[in-house]
Amino acid sequence: MNRTAERFAPLILLAITLALWQLICSAFDVSEFIFPSPWRIVEQTWEHRWTILGHAWRTYWVTMVGFALAIVVGVLLGFLMGSSRLAYNAMYPLMTGFNALPKAAFVPILVVWFGIGAGPAILTAFLISFFPIMVNIATGLATLEPELEDVLRVLGAKRWDVLTKVGLPRSMPYFYGSLKVAITLAFVGTTVSEMTASNEGIGYLLISAGSSMQMGLAFSGLVVVGIMAMAMYELFSVIEKRTTGWAHRGSQGH
Repeated sequence: MNRTAERFAPLILLAITLALWQLICSAFDVSEFIFPSPWRIVEQTWEHRWTILGHAWRTYWVTMVGFALAIVVGVLLGFLMGSSRLAYNAMYPLMTGFNALPKAAFVPILVVWFGIGAGPAILTAFLISFFPIMVNIATGLATLEPELEDVLRVLGAKRWDVLTKVGLPRSMPYFYGSLKVAITLAFVGTTVSEMTASNEGIGYLLISAGSSMQMGLAFSGLVVVGIMAMAMYELFSVIEKRTTGWAHRGSQGH
């Protein structure tokens, strides 16, 4: 497939979707209180741009703090699980069970502990996003080829050397893949928490706009969250290509 077509395919699909959306809303005269058209969303976004920007900045920095915690904890736990078969067998089932719990259920508990504000949102973003990072780091280390490890041991490398000088670099593609998944989950966690435990942020804006029947403004908030998540996803993609180009040699020509 032509490389230019691949690059612009998402934009073309987005344009077609928006055009169909606008056409349906106009042709069937859909009420904006039910399902606002793209044009109405743009109008309300511009009309409330400063309010949206203020709430978006709150959601962004809260998400980044929670995400940073998720990276630190996820990498540490992943390294522990990936470096020890005993730790992997002991921790993985428990972590899987914890990850299955609905994180929205933690918000009322976090409010009791930390009060209304940034604290519950930061911790919700952390709780929902650390698991993919942990699992991918652990997988990258645990799947190190035994033959390779045996060769390195023969050459005098110790277990720590194998993990830090071979295992961790080998895990980087897994790590970046997990970051691209985790950042989107972090924005979800922050928004969900803000909907019930904050008076700022996009989540609060969604509740406020919905209660006043400003559906265009509510959709604007959703669009802003999507844009922020996509921007961070693309940032990690660029960093991944620049730092782990060796892992993508086979796909350069496609």
